[in-house]
Amino acid sequence: MIDAPARKPLFSAKPAMPSRLADSVSDAIAAALLDGRIEPGEPLPSEGEIAREFGVSKPIAREALRQLTSAGLISTQQGKVARAKALNGEPLERIYGYAVRSSLERLQEANEMRRIVETGIARLAAQRRDKTGLTVMERALTDMRRGLGDPAAFTEADILFHLGMASATGNSMIRVQMEGLRSVQREVSDLFSRRSNRTEADWNATIDRHQALFEAIAAGDADRAEKRVIAHFEAADIASLEVADELGTGRERGT
Repeated sequence: MIDAPARKPLFSAKPAMPSRLADSVSDAIAAALLDGRIEPGEPLPSEGEIAREFGVSKPIAREALRQLTSAGLISTQQGKVARAKALNGEPLERIYGYAVRSSLERLQEANEMRRIVETGIARLAAQRRDKTGLTVMERALTDMRRGLGDPAAFTEADILFHLGMASATGNSMIRVQMEGLRSVQREVSDLFSRRSNRTEADWNATIDRHQALFEAIAAGDADRAEKRVIAHFEAADIASLEVADELGTGRERGT
């Protein structure tokens, strides 16, 4: 009987420290996922194969896969092989979502964080102007105009615009961060869109601010893009006070 040829190691496994076996295994698998040795959608080796390659037990291999599932890097289903997923912001989105829904204070902190993060993103987007991102931003502006007066549609268009801005940087980690912020954007945009005193002029002013930001980025003017982001969030801060007042009133009424 001829022995099957040995498979070339996939994960560049290194000896694992006994105190953190699962962490060592998950780190090595994550590296293979993120550097392209395993493409999104491809199956991973079985728990048994992973255990043999790393010289660990099956429970350790299972725990490593569980960690990767929690991180959003692989998908697992009972009785099926684990499959690779593209790097994405889903885990961050869940965490931020829990936070901003927990209290008005967390929501306001999240909006402050967005201001700081997106100021830098706007500058880099203007410097790099990745075409895919610019196309997404244009489509989002069209969707905003179509969704005028429809809070749900307008919110999704708003989220798409900011994702497009992140994509325009050409930086995959920035894209992941903005994907993670979707839950924050959805909560903030939804609240702002539904506040009782929002007029058609207010809706149009929001579109105009996004249009001005897009034009600055498309023109490659980083300084102007930064100013447009700051102006956008200054307007959002005013709206935040209105929302806070309405929410505070509602709480006083027991709603």
